[in-house]
Amino acid sequence: MPLDELRALLERHARPGLTTVVEGVRICHIAPDAQPGSSMSGTVLAVVAAGRKRLALGDRVYEYGVGQYLVASADLPVTGTVVPGRPALGFGMTLEPDVIAELMVRARPGDLPRSTGAVGSGIAVSDAPDELIDAVVRLLRLLDQPRDREVLAPLIKREILWRLMTGEQGEPVRQLGLADSGLSHITRAVRWIRDNYTQAFRVEELASLSGMSVSAFHRNFLAVTTMSPIQFQKQMRLQAARLLLATSPHDVTGVGSRVGYDSPSQFSREYRRQFGLPPSLDAVRMREETELVPALP
Repeated sequence: MPLDELRALLERHARPGLTTVVEGVRICHIAPDAQPGSSMSGTVLAVVAAGRKRLALGDRVYEYGVGQYLVASADLPVTGTVVPGRPALGFGMTLEPDVIAELMVRARPGDLPRSTGAVGSGIAVSDAPDELIDAVVRLLRLLDQPRDREVLAPLIKREILWRLMTGEQGEPVRQLGLADSGLSHITRAVRWIRDNYTQAFRVEELASLSGMSVSAFHRNFLAVTTMSPIQFQKQMRLQAARLLLATSPHDVTGVGSRVGYDSPSQFSREYRRQFGLPPSLDAVRMREETELVPALP
């Protein structure tokens, strides 16, 4: 069974840091008692071979399990965890807009579904077809085949992208390859907020950057991210603050100021709402968890 082989390959090659020798390919192995973690999603394909994963984006929760895949078509602030009870094993691959664009150019008329142009959620979940699982398995086999890897890995990665482009979640994947798609326009604003999260901004400026009217920008930004631009910026600030607190646990006020908060009380209040603890206590907990992790050889 392809899923059995997929699971075996992932178990054999999982290692700290998630990376593999194939560029853009990651293997995720999460313990059943792992704490929820916040990060940026990246633009990725994720396939689950064991366990179940949950991903929260704003107030929306996506859950996917064995034989299902998730596509993140924008780089979004998410919180991930596993359904308790068993570890989760997954395959991840970065979606490359340049390769997607090349595949679209080479496709013959009728090979790809007609684009609706609609901007949908930046995250979507579907059942993985056998052809997609088979291609993922063949890519992972190359981890044991160094002679063939350099030549064949790029070809199989292109096949995986093609399976996505022609599959149930093909619309957002295809939009990644279009410089003038609605998703690409919103991605410009997402990238600007991500790179300038400490700065105040006017929504009108982001709408202009995206080449949209203010009303269209609001509607499409909410569709992709499930958040308003201001809520998105707050998520970015709080995630950055949590990373800073891991190394500066006794400077809560300074950390809040560095990520763009003028009011320490507002920073503490919003941090607690997001992560469940005040920043000072969360910093202590993170430090204790780090001390409990054994050093890797």
